[in-house]
Amino acid sequence: MEIRICRKQGAFLLDVDFQGAPGGVTALFGPSGAGKTTVANMVAGLIRPDSGRIVVNGHCFFDSGTGLDLPPEKRRVGYVFQDGRLFPHLCVRDNLLYGMRLVPVGERFIDFNGVVELLGVGHLLKRRPEGLSGGEGQRVALGRALLRSPALLIMDEPLASLDAARKAEILPFFRRVNEQFRVPVLYVSHDEAEIRVLAHRVVYVEEGRVASCLDLGG
Repeated sequence: MEIRICRKQGAFLLDVDFQGAPGGVTALFGPSGAGKTTVANMVAGLIRPDSGRIVVNGHCFFDSGTGLDLPPEKRRVGYVFQDGRLFPHLCVRDNLLYGMRLVPVGERFIDFNGVVELLGVGHLLKRRPEGLSGGEGQRVALGRALLRSPALLIMDEPLASLDAARKAEILPFFRRVNEQFRVPVLYVSHDEAEIRVLAHRVVYVEEGRVASCLDLGG
């Protein structure tokens, strides 16, 4: 993952340049308002940089020099938001399958049963989102993102709305996902404890700039 992007939003200038942990978890860490979510959204294709270049797994998503700007659906990014954003009218099974159905059969490398087993959601498949706890909902949201067989998994403050007990419950699942499927992860957080558990590389963002990068190993 190679990210070199610049965007001006009002008086705020975001100008970052960093490389992700190869095949591992890269954490965007820093205070609220530093620009972390904006970076994640530009990588996903939800916001267009003013200039720069975004490359993931050798595939270029954006290059202002050549005019390349892949739409979000062509980037194959799985995105887990803070609030999960499950479809309330669908049961857990159908929420999971929604992600998989977006991917042509020949391009799927993550299967339904493997995700259900890894995330421990087999007993939840017939439930609707309103019947899930916060931790269960985030596991389902993670499963839906994984079943897109993504080139990159983005998680934006996915545990921010959970209490300490639920965070302790779900963090091991996040680490196992990267270890089992080897999908690179861009993890946005301002929680140092989460970063210590999950990250292989920490990119500290402050006031729209990369202040430091630290490799934590794995």
